[in-house]
Amino acid sequence: MGQQEQVATSLAGAVSEEISASLAPVDAELRRRYPGDPGTRQPVHTVYVPGDAFAAGTLRSWGARALAALDEHAPDAASFAAVLGLPEELAEPVHSRVRAKLEREPVEDLRVDFEDGYGPRPDAEEDATAARAARLIAEAHRDGTAAPYMGIRMKCMEAAVRDRGIRTLDIFLTGLMAAGGLPEGLVLTLPKVTYAEQVAAFVRLLEAFEKAHGLDAGRLGFEIQIETSQAILATDGTATVARMIQAAEGRATGLHYGTFDYSACLGVSAAHQASDHPAADHAKAVMQVAAAGTGVRVSDGSTNVLPVGPAAKVHDAWRLHYGLTRRALARAYYQGWDMHPGHLPTRYAAVFAFYREGLEQAAARLTRYANRAGGDVMDEPATAKALSGYLLRGLDCGALDLAEVARLTGLTRADLENFAAPRRGDLTASAQ
Repeated sequence: MGQQEQVATSLAGAVSEEISASLAPVDAELRRRYPGDPGTRQPVHTVYVPGDAFAAGTLRSWGARALAALDEHAPDAASFAAVLGLPEELAEPVHSRVRAKLEREPVEDLRVDFEDGYGPRPDAEEDATAARAARLIAEAHRDGTAAPYMGIRMKCMEAAVRDRGIRTLDIFLTGLMAAGGLPEGLVLTLPKVTYAEQVAAFVRLLEAFEKAHGLDAGRLGFEIQIETSQAILATDGTATVARMIQAAEGRATGLHYGTFDYSACLGVSAAHQASDHPAADHAKAVMQVAAAGTGVRVSDGSTNVLPVGPAAKVHDAWRLHYGLTRRALARAYYQGWDMHPGHLPTRYAAVFAFYREGLEQAAARLTRYANRAGGDVMDEPATAKALSGYLLRGLDCGALDLAEVARLTGLTRADLENFAAPRRGDLTASAQ
């Protein structure tokens, strides 16, 4: 044993107590405004279906059409890999998992659209369509055919369509209540938000519905769709989207980027409206920083280039979609919007390749961290959080299997979840 060190201090205990007391409001504010990620599954995409096109067989139809496209234009692992430029070692695992996913769970999140994809209709027609959407979604949950997440996108809170949007939402939610209650995985999307006051008004609307039906306060959450320049930058130069998160009073679950409305708002010509345009990158970066730590997740938009027609055209569209999805994943946008069944093969191919190609490295780094072992990278708690989050997202979407993650890391899912949701103080502590 070495010489025992003499420990001396100069400050009275009252100093620490006084500082803690002065920072108590800040501590409370941090806990309230930055609770961290909710730790729930985030879907890799949102599928967009106009209200009049939504039917009981929509999910099965999308899966069948996606499989038919795969069979026609890339019938085996080698041909699919050749189209997308997948390395040989990923060709078979990605192709087989894509096929299995399309057979088992082709859509992770579906939004029945009553906004741009549906357009203005006679009130009686939209009333009936909203009631039908509620009935079909309730039936899907009862018979076990629902996607993990389902809901609607209503019309926005601007004056011209506000009453219509409120009525559609009321009909839809009332229909769900009459059919047995609000299902798990219910998602509501509020589009074309320009002012935080519109978010606050939507909160009041949801509160009124909860009170009318005796629901727990806060039962209804919603996504905010960022489609206008005003949603990013206010007239005083501040980030409007940060105000929107605050105005949601804890109900906001996501920020969804609207590729084409936002691009058009900035005057980007139609030929250059895409999710990798510099204007899009700026908007999503602002969204990402505003949402960080709040528990609100960011979603990328979509591409309007559809994989239809002859094989060469389909392959070009697939390569574009695959590349945009991989680009988004590298920038930590783990969700996007898909507008056609033909996008599903490349959505899942991009997602599965992203998680499978990084599996061994992420597993090795997390294992070294968990075992306090050395290595060529010195990881800290924040990195362990990112590594475990990466593995959990891969497990949730089907890119990875729990058995292979456990074999590579020696960790259970519960272990991964513990690393992914550390206490706030752990994130600033040094790795031991």
